[in-house]
Amino acid sequence: MISSATRRCLFVLALLFASTPSTLIAAESSSPSTRGKPVLLVLGDSISAEYGLQRDTGWVKLLDARLRTEGYDYDIVNASISGDTTSGGLVRIDELLKRVKPVIVVVELGGNDALRGLALATTQQNLEAIVTRSQAARASILVVGMQIPPNYGKAYANRFAAIFTETSKRHGTALTPFFFEGFADRLDLFQADRIHPTAAAQTRLLDNVWPDLKPLLKRR
Repeated sequence: MISSATRRCLFVLALLFASTPSTLIAAESSSPSTRGKPVLLVLGDSISAEYGLQRDTGWVKLLDARLRTEGYDYDIVNASISGDTTSGGLVRIDELLKRVKPVIVVVELGGNDALRGLALATTQQNLEAIVTRSQAARASILVVGMQIPPNYGKAYANRFAAIFTETSKRHGTALTPFFFEGFADRLDLFQADRIHPTAAAQTRLLDNVWPDLKPLLKRR
């Protein structure tokens, strides 16, 4: 029988392989509201881009509904792209900051860097640059962490996971340490490819992010 830890590792590894640049899929991206609502920007990869899901069923769309239910008045711009890396996010962040003027930026990137074998120092530099540029634009930041399986080497896997924590601490951001926390070993919560979370798992993704995001929100 495959252990829970092994399944978790296989899922994360499969996620990385599925999110290569050959399968780039842009998520919904909208212009800022003309009503003057504050904007929450999500800068992510396939997990936030509704890969393999019916449109408007992903965790970002569920976040939009929860914000309204909880009495928060925000417009969400989902600028997630399947296959994106921290390098890609860094290339895009200045234009996004200028165009949509977010007050909150959720950064959900990094897993694909490991797949490409990018130097961990480069991944951390990119992630920190995204954070510092967003903070310079007066946005609050939530860094969403990912983990990689130990077959990359325990030291490498541990160092990769630490990138998100170190970046958060160094720049004073909010942090969700592991996006798949609590369900990475649940076969029933992943699509047939055993890579991407199902529609039923999207609430769990949101629930993992929500406690770290909520303190950044303001009621108007």
